[in-house]
Amino acid sequence: MRLTGVSPESGWTGLSVQTALANPSTRPGLRLPGRITITAGRFDVPVRHVRLGLVTSVEPDDPEAPRRLVQFHQAAVSGGFVVRAGRARTMPFTFPMPWETPVTIFGGVPLLSLRMGLRTEVAVEPQLDQGAMVPVFVHPLPTQAHILAALDTLGFSLRQAGLLDGRLPGVEQALPMHQRLGYWVAPLYAGPITELEVIFVTNSAGLEVILWMDRRLALAGITHQSISRFRVWHAGAERRDWVATVDGWLRHAINRHAAAAAHSDWSANLTESAHVSRPPDEPLHPGFGLGGTAGGAGIGGGSGGGDGT
Repeated sequence: MRLTGVSPESGWTGLSVQTALANPSTRPGLRLPGRITITAGRFDVPVRHVRLGLVTSVEPDDPEAPRRLVQFHQAAVSGGFVVRAGRARTMPFTFPMPWETPVTIFGGVPLLSLRMGLRTEVAVEPQLDQGAMVPVFVHPLPTQAHILAALDTLGFSLRQAGLLDGRLPGVEQALPMHQRLGYWVAPLYAGPITELEVIFVTNSAGLEVILWMDRRLALAGITHQSISRFRVWHAGAERRDWVATVDGWLRHAINRHAAAAAHSDWSANLTESAHVSRPPDEPLHPGFGLGGTAGGAGIGGGSGGGDGT
């Protein structure tokens, strides 16, 4: 499959830009190959530089504000050159996908409204021609896919997938945004929690998995929220019992969540599980602003802003 984006010709230069991807499907940490073809019209056109950028729609911190397009990662393709009248110049590229690139498709199905594109930016004198835009489909890394599949097996139902502007306090991140996957709780875990949000923060070695419980209800003043963090490595992912691992994370996090509401009728610890053949990885120690005591200060802790979800 080949996807191609073509820009409209610039009125004063006659320049056209075409971007082609041999395969628009990729994963975080991979390189996306393609080529850019720039064609001049009746006049020579000086080009100052050519860049590529990943563009997506994010939700601002203010829940009342509309979503906005953000270019969150870019790479240079070429410096300055001149495209002669009536001639074309083709430039191959391999665009590096950041390890924290949000996932937009799982199991061949788009994650709700998430969309992403690769934009070609051609700077010409004296203005900027944004060039062509082509869609990009980001599939999960094997480690991420195992966790998402385990949540599905355990009965969690995806209700929302969103991208939020800003970094998470206390979490080492490279990108100026993060992805949240919201789930309705599975019947096995119902009672102590109603909703679950999952956040992946990925690097070349592994990923940090953040389980955020009942955030929206806490923002509405109905109950409390809690945050638990776990770390897992990419190496050995195929040998891990993922249903048992995720179940162990959930039981640890939910029991911690329930312990903070001991006055409630539903605060008893979970004693049943799907199947457990190994203990979960130890959670990370609480970091500054994230992962503190359940319902404590942090991202949305106690009171504060939300993301409108």
